[in-house]
Amino acid sequence: MPKKIVIIGGGFAGVNLAKKLAGNESFDITLVDKNNYNFFPPLLYQVATGYLETSNITYPLRKLFRGKKNFMFRLGELQEVLPAQKTVILSTGPIIYDYLVFATGCETNYFGMENVEKYAIPMKTVSDALQMRNTLLERLEEASRSTDPAERKKLLTVVVAGGGPTGVEISGMFAEMRRTILSKDYPELKGAGGEIYLVDGLKSVLAPMSEKSQRYTYDTLTKMGVKIKLNVMVKDFVDDTVHFADGTTIAAKSMIWAAGVTAIVFKGMPKEAYGKGKRLQVDELNKVQGLQDIYAIGDTCIQLTDPGFPQGHPQLAQVALQQGDNLGKNFIRIARNESPKPFNYVDKGTMAIIGRNKAVTELPKPKLFFHGFIAWVMWLFIHLISLINSGNRIKTLYNWMIAYFTKDQSLRMIVRPASKNL
Repeated sequence: MPKKIVIIGGGFAGVNLAKKLAGNESFDITLVDKNNYNFFPPLLYQVATGYLETSNITYPLRKLFRGKKNFMFRLGELQEVLPAQKTVILSTGPIIYDYLVFATGCETNYFGMENVEKYAIPMKTVSDALQMRNTLLERLEEASRSTDPAERKKLLTVVVAGGGPTGVEISGMFAEMRRTILSKDYPELKGAGGEIYLVDGLKSVLAPMSEKSQRYTYDTLTKMGVKIKLNVMVKDFVDDTVHFADGTTIAAKSMIWAAGVTAIVFKGMPKEAYGKGKRLQVDELNKVQGLQDIYAIGDTCIQLTDPGFPQGHPQLAQVALQQGDNLGKNFIRIARNESPKPFNYVDKGTMAIIGRNKAVTELPKPKLFFHGFIAWVMWLFIHLISLINSGNRIKTLYNWMIAYFTKDQSLRMIVRPASKNL
């Protein structure tokens, strides 16, 4: 009888694992996700800023696995795990498994700040990206109508919290838009003020990267007009004001929250299974410690057995992809009565885009550093080939070419779903 493998999560890790096993008659695969599509998180900010359409970075899961007889998709959210019964309870009903794999990624971490969670704009899902686009465009329209200079400035000021790649990329995109687009679309806002702030509690932007990349990124963003505040922690966001732990404030209607993530805790999983950042603790085979036939891959797990990463792997797409691939191979080895192989992460490099013709790229072996135009081209190429299918790649390349040659794009529409209950 085929082994029933239930994969919770249709992101990088879950899809890569399902691809490895789809078509293999030794397994029956059920992929569970609360969305019926896969999406590409590194390009969410380009949807949020109107440079890409949602369809450029998403793809239906059922279509992706069309024709795979041993594959089934189930729309639903995980509510509870019953390890003793080898059953998961979804919002759409129960499923029995032989092997259970968590590939649930992570969610935004607001560090207990209720007002930040309530009023800041997150950047983790497609819905977040569309909400951000609508909100920022509506505030531009509101600023264009306002006759109060102070109110206008607050509406035009954006604070980006988080100096990692996402924060850097959003800040750079806003700076480019302010320089090339806003003066054309909103001539009435000329001289109205408004600033772009990038803030972080650490001493540098792009903390995991080298000092060269950090210095180039800081200098480039500053030249683009972004105001960078480091070594400052956000304390609150209330009454259109961002409050910092050092007592300083910034008046702004909009704060983009890109400052932290946390894994998700599920009912039925023992507390001792979770480690730092609420990540499931796994062994060298990605099996959850203390549990039988339950695995975790990607951002939702922490593995301390890899010699090169004794504190756990970074929560990056490449880790998720490689863990999904390795676990798929191990399931095949187990089915053949062969010994599974431990996971060892191969670091393929780190990169971040800053703006038009501006990026940083670092390669570990050999240790190389690139910046400027060549790093920008490398970033575009890697992200383009990482999209899930050729249709996404062609549409994204087309939109990028239009934006590059015209220094503009035409996707700045405010589109909200109707509130009618059907």
